[in-house]
Amino acid sequence: MFETLTEKLQRAFKTLRGQGTLTEENIADALSEIRVALLEADVNLNVVRELIEHIRAKAVGTEVMTALSPSEQVVKIVRDELIELLGRDIARFKFASQPPTVILMAGLQGSGKTTTSGKLAAWLKKGGHRPMLVSVDVYRPAAREQLKVVAKSIESRLYEGDLKGEAAGPKLVERLANEARREARNMGCDTLIVDTAGRLHIDEDLMVEMEQLKKLLNPQEILFVADSMTGQDAVNSALDFHKRLGLTGVILTKMDGDARGGAALSIRHVTGQPIKFIGVGEKPDAFEPFHPDRIVGRILGMGDMMSLIEKAEEKLDRKKSEEFAKKALLGDGFSLEDFRDQLRQIKKLGSMESILKMMPSVGPFAGMQQAAKNVDEKQFVRLEAIINSMTPKERLNHEIISGSRRKRIAAGSGTSVQDVNQLLRQYAQMARMFKQMGKGGLGKAMMRGGMGALGMGRQKFGR
Repeated sequence: MFETLTEKLQRAFKTLRGQGTLTEENIADALSEIRVALLEADVNLNVVRELIEHIRAKAVGTEVMTALSPSEQVVKIVRDELIELLGRDIARFKFASQPPTVILMAGLQGSGKTTTSGKLAAWLKKGGHRPMLVSVDVYRPAAREQLKVVAKSIESRLYEGDLKGEAAGPKLVERLANEARREARNMGCDTLIVDTAGRLHIDEDLMVEMEQLKKLLNPQEILFVADSMTGQDAVNSALDFHKRLGLTGVILTKMDGDARGGAALSIRHVTGQPIKFIGVGEKPDAFEPFHPDRIVGRILGMGDMMSLIEKAEEKLDRKKSEEFAKKALLGDGFSLEDFRDQLRQIKKLGSMESILKMMPSVGPFAGMQQAAKNVDEKQFVRLEAIINSMTPKERLNHEIISGSRRKRIAAGSGTSVQDVNQLLRQYAQMARMFKQMGKGGLGKAMMRGGMGALGMGRQKFGR
């Protein structure tokens, strides 16, 4: 996410290193590079102009903090301006005083609207709500079937309705929507997510149908689903929908594949409506509220440790993490059995690439995000297979694993003796690293945060 933009902005900040103070002259080159970086990231031209002028005014004005170096000052100013651009606070979700809350999903065909409807339902379920899904796309049977599959995968209620051989058109759409709302109320569902029809391009028929649905349902939320990888096309489409419908927010999909970031940085400024959620993968839980400050942290190479910690707290077994931290970080050491448990914990967080991309890309963590591209996820499977091929005694005491035992373990796991040797070396390196961390006081902090598995993952792949 934002890899290209992050790299270019880092180069711009480097031009100011070594400068004593900020002046009109020495900031000009940095601003020029920032401007180019934003334009190449497909950020709206008017947004770029306004952002650059704000940065320039603050960089050479009285708001500069003299305690910081020139490059640090500019990073702080850029950070503040980007957060202002994206919205300082996380956008709140609106709920009806009398259920069901109606959420109207809008967007063009191919933006990920149906999948996103399911992800939103899963997110609501996790928060204790009782969502119901309905598709009013009566023009493409495949769309209704897709939502049925999605609803089943997340175990959410779905109103299918009976088309009764009626001709596809606005009357059928309105009947399905009305019936779904009544069914949601009768079944005790507090939210109704309405997946609407899309088109390859905006046309009058689509807009009229959406306007009629808005009038009929009086939705609390009208969310525009946009493919972030389409850049300015997504921004322009969002603006067209907003003019006709009055959007309450935007959901950006495929953010995990968007290396530029133009849509994210433009869409709120152009439409005036907040980004409320982002899709960061294909799985139902690859969906998160949009935190402007965290996204800006990623853009500037500062990482997103808060999201990583929240993900760890949600996915990891806290008791196991604390037990591991106590053994590994407070001096008792840890066994290969503990190592295997931690590997299993890490896999719960998703791919190692997604984990490392949340780490900072500056300072001591520089190069970690680049290393993420070279991670072999199958390595986890091989490592676990090797440990599984050991006897309980070998897992508890690696020092008894002789040459003949290594051959047996390799044969049993379908790997080579070299693979077994490499695992044992890495395990020994981790044991030493955790012992040093424990002495430095970091052990207690990591134990409190339940971050044992993450520490192990960073050692394994952050070399």
